[in-house]
Formats: sequence, structure tokens, C-alpha cells
Amino acid sequence: MTGDLVFPDTANTVCDKVGAKNAFGFDLHAACSGFLFALSTGAQFIQNETYSKVIVVGSDMMSSIIDYTDRNTCVIFGDGAGAVLLEPRKDGMGIIDFVLRGDGAGRELLHMKAGGSKKPASAETVAAREHYAWQDGKRVFVHAVKGMTSTCEEIIRRNKMTTDDVQWVVPHQANMRIITSVAEHLHFPLERVMINIERYGNTTAATLPLCLWDYEKQLKKGDNIILTAFGGGFTWGALYLKWAY
Repeated sequence: MTGDLVFPDTANTVCDKVGAKNAFGFDLHAACSGFLFALSTGAQFIQNETYSKVIVVGSDMMSSIIDYTDRNTCVIFGDGAGAVLLEPRKDGMGIIDFVLRGDGAGRELLHMKAGGSKKPASAETVAAREHYAWQDGKRVFVHAVKGMTSTCEEIIRRNKMTTDDVQWVVPHQANMRIITSVAEHLHFPLERVMINIERYGNTTAATLPLCLWDYEKQLKKGDNIILTAFGGGFTWGALYLKWAY
């Protein structure tokens, strides 16, 4: 959500800065679900044998769009980035399944009021403090818990698993109340839920890869892991992967 510029894509800048000359990149904007949606997209390039290496980056600088006079939002968010490398596997490991959902009506509850083509930046929009993230926290909470819970349940059901078959749930680090509520609705023990919000805050598109980084040493080859996220738009979903190393 917080690319360096409106255009060109930040992904192209990343390719240039890391020296990836024989490659292309593009931005994918799905708010806090951005990494999950991008991971699903990258997996298709691998599974279709179009490409053999895909790097998926989740990165946001939320401090650039947070109103630090608004205590309802400023204490929640942080800046962060994380990335994963996807490669082909022939042993049944890796990304197995995913469910992605969206509801554009949710834009009314979580958005930035100005700065886009609908309401371009002006002296008036700046004076009105309309270039910051805004949300109706209570209503977003309800949708977030319902969305992440339902897609996790769908993944578990259609892959013929139970919660006992899942070693880890990796939820978007929106806030601790949402994380614990999702775990309770899934009847999933909190000690097997990846949590690091106390270290970084809600880094939006970066929360899922940061969790995988922090918990990597605890993961075992073959572990069943479900990632889930919810973001403005609304966007939400869940992804099932079998840890490959």
C-alpha cells in the first residue's frame, strides 16, 4: 500500500537495486492480504512451469500514512518487510491449496480518504488530514475474525484435515484480540499460533513473512501450516503449505 511512488512499481525498483537484470517484477495491492495474494500468484508461475524461481516480497512503511494524533490507529501499526523464494518441488511439499476472497463494500470501513484519482491530493485534502489510513475498528474486527476463520475452516475441510493435523496457524498480525479470537473460533491452541505483533506491530503486507522468519527454527519438514490474512477492501483468505525443509 505504501510504494515509493505512485508509479513506477516498487517491484521494478527492487529488481534494479538487487541486480536482478534477467527478471521482471510487479506490484500487487491487496492491503494487509497483499503477501497472501502475492504468494498465491507466485505459486501459479511455479506450478504452471512458467518460471523456476519467484521471489515474493511483503513490505509496507505504515508510518508514512498513519495519523499520529489518532490513538485508535497509530499505536497498532509498524514498518516492516519480508520475502520468500519459491522453487519447484516434486515431493508433495510446498504450497498445496489456497482460498482468496474479496468484498468491495468493505472499502467504506477501512480506507484512505484522499490521494487517489477519485480525490486527488490538494491543499484542502492535506489540511483536512485525509491522507492517513482510517478504519471503523469495531466493524472491521467482526469482518476480520469471520473472514479469516471461515477461510481457514474451508482449507481444513476440503483437504480432509482436522485442526489436529495442522502444526501451525500463521494469522495476519492485525491486533492481539483478532488473533486470539480467530484461534478460539478455530478451537486451535494459541501455543501453535505464530505471534510477533508485540515486536513489530501490524506491518500489513509484511506480517506473514516476518512470522515465518521468527518461527523458522521451530518448523519441521512436512509441517502443515495455514497462513491467513484480512485487509482493507475487504480482502481475505487462507493458504495451506507443507513446510519443505
